[in-house]
Amino acid sequence: MTVTQLVSFSTAELPAAQRIGLWEDHNRDALIGLRCRMISEVPFEGTEVNLQLDRVHLARVRGTSHVVERPAEVIRASPADSIAVYLTVFGEAFFYHDDGVLSLRPGQALICDADRPFMRGFSRGLEELAIKVPRATFRELTGLDALSAPLVRDFAQGDAAARTFARLIDRALRPGGDEAVDEQTVLHLLASMTGRSTADPATVHLANARAFIEDHLTDPSLSAARVAAGIGISERHLSRAFAAAGSSLPQFVLVRRLERSRARLVAGPRATIAEVAAGCGFGSAAYFSQAFHAHFGVRATDVRRAAI
Repeated sequence: MTVTQLVSFSTAELPAAQRIGLWEDHNRDALIGLRCRMISEVPFEGTEVNLQLDRVHLARVRGTSHVVERPAEVIRASPADSIAVYLTVFGEAFFYHDDGVLSLRPGQALICDADRPFMRGFSRGLEELAIKVPRATFRELTGLDALSAPLVRDFAQGDAAARTFARLIDRALRPGGDEAVDEQTVLHLLASMTGRSTADPATVHLANARAFIEDHLTDPSLSAARVAAGIGISERHLSRAFAAAGSSLPQFVLVRRLERSRARLVAGPRATIAEVAAGCGFGSAAYFSQAFHAHFGVRATDVRRAAI
């Protein structure tokens, strides 16, 4: 798990005449260099939450209607040497590239080469999750040096890897979140979405399972059967995937619940032990306290007291 800090940028308090330029500057430094144009005369409004991991950069982007371009001259001036992933949460978007145009609706993910010219437009504004993956990392994951054409995946339904990928990115970028980010899971899920993962199937199954568990960790009834059904594999394959990693699903769930509970005790010391236990998926406060002490070597009450 990679511990990181969210960084936010907004045009809300900026002079209207400077918003576009400063938005371009921020995106060039934090993500990918783009040229931005307005569709109407209404001043642009945009916010961006950025999260830099060891190998990839994540962002949640919200903005009013506009168009962004990455033409050849911008690529030469600001090469990204990366693959970009855009997950549309709100607002339809178009994507012009060398071979045509794609129309993307909420619930779809676009994977493209950031150093091939493109244009994107958002006529009704947008909210999206953006991921920047260095080309060397992408090559390690997929065996591909580049993408000759953009790929579209559906994360609202159908594509299990895309769905769990989107959930994991969304959780990582929530303001005030107390979750560490499993970067390796993010990367394996992305590779699975391309259909060219160099990892063995058990590794991909494990990445999907871990992401699903993170999204349902607070449910006391979470079981191996539910996880297996949620990611579209058998319980037998699920068990093998965890065994190959030297663990078991119950052990992984317990440790993640304990890690989450410790983070919440530190961040919100006013919550009772029982409230923290229930909020992290423990059905018994007594069992939670026992497991917490056994895992961390300190009592939950001591952690909470130290945070006050």
